[in-house]
Amino acid sequence: MNKKDLIDFEEEIADLFNKGKIRAPVHLYQGNEDKIIDFFKRVKTNDWIFCSWRSHYQCLLKGVPKNEVKKEILAGRSISLCFPEQKIYSSALVGGSVPIAVGTALSLKLRNEKNTMVYCFMGEMTSETGIVHECIKYSRNLNLPIHFIIEDNEMSVCTNTRNTWKQNKLSYEGKNDKFVTFYSYKSKWPHAGAGKRIQF
Repeated sequence: MNKKDLIDFEEEIADLFNKGKIRAPVHLYQGNEDKIIDFFKRVKTNDWIFCSWRSHYQCLLKGVPKNEVKKEILAGRSISLCFPEQKIYSSALVGGSVPIAVGTALSLKLRNEKNTMVYCFMGEMTSETGIVHECIKYSRNLNLPIHFIIEDNEMSVCTNTRNTWKQNKLSYEGKNDKFVTFYSYKSKWPHAGAGKRIQF
């Protein structure tokens, strides 16, 4: 799955949404292709992926067939894409998948599965919540096989993240270590929808 494939898929979803063929929220990603493709070079088939409500790129890059992802989105499940066969799970709850990802990593460590990693994707607004700070601290302290990827598009719904928290620099901004990768991107789309239909 290359950059063009990801963009073509998303443009098709945006068109279907704007035509009213998708009756539930969609959260699009365009602008993030290069960085997420580069990150996925380290992800193996047996690794676990956990995401928030914006996860179709991760699904496609993890090997979920395009027609299966599209089918789930058309069925209204864009914000909770889960494909157990490919070990990918997402949650529409803010921070909802983060403690589950940590639990999975703890299980891998307790079972001594040394060749499997957990990757947990989230937005920068989620990364400022208490549950994320606790999960990252716990993972570092126990040296769990997990890596947190924080994708900064500067927005939480329609609010600038830094203005919301009254801080010029976010807690994990600039981090790139064993446990955390933080990167920024500019999205083509609003928080939800594809810019034509009114959508939260």
